[in-house]
Amino acid sequence: MPNPNRGACGFQSSEFEQEYDRPSKSELKRQMTVLQKLGEELVNEARDRVKRVPLPEDVRDAILACQLIKDHEGRRRQLQFVGKKMRTLDEAELAAVQRTIDSWKGLSKADTAAMHAMERRREKLLTDDKALTVLLSENPELDVQQLRTLIRNARKEQAENKPPKAYREIFQILKQVAKKTAGGKGGDDEDGETDDDAAERDDE
Repeated sequence: MPNPNRGACGFQSSEFEQEYDRPSKSELKRQMTVLQKLGEELVNEARDRVKRVPLPEDVRDAILACQLIKDHEGRRRQLQFVGKKMRTLDEAELAAVQRTIDSWKGLSKADTAAMHAMERRREKLLTDDKALTVLLSENPELDVQQLRTLIRNARKEQAENKPPKAYREIFQILKQVAKKTAGGKGGDDEDGETDDDAAERDDE
C-alpha cells in the first residue's frame, strides 16, 4: 500500500533537493588537497616569515608548532591538523596568504597565473577523463599511454597518501606543454623553479 505521506514517485519532490547544492566528493577532496599543500608550504618556510603572514593566531600557532616536531609520525599528524586549520580560512584570508607566498617567490602576476592554470589543469586530469582527451587533441605529440599511467598512479598516490611522484611528473609535462604553446616566451624561465620543482629537488 502506497505511503500517503509521499508523492506518486515514491518520495517527496524536495527530499533530495539539498544534495545538488553541495560540492561533489571529488571537488571537496581537490579543495582539501590544495589547502593541505598550502599549509605544508608555510610549514616549510622560515619561522620569521610565517609570523608575518596575515593568519588567525590559532592557524599560525599550528604551523609554528609543526615546524618544531622532528618525529615523522608526529609531524604527519600535525600537518593534517594544519590542513584542517587552513580549511577554516575564508576566501579573502586564503588570497592574502597566497599573495604573500607568491611575493616570497618573486613571481610576477603572469607567472603566478600561468602556474595556477597548470595546477588547475592537473587537477582536472585527475577528476575528469575528458580532460585527457582535450589535452591530447591540443598536443597530439604527447605519449597517451604515459599520461594514462601517470594519472592512474597519481590517483593512487592521493588515495593511499603516498609521496606525489606521478602527480609532480604530470605537472612537468604540463609545464613543457605551456612552454611550447608560449613559443618560449612569457612562460617559466629555464632557471625558473615551481613548487613542484623545489619539492622534487628536496626529495632527492
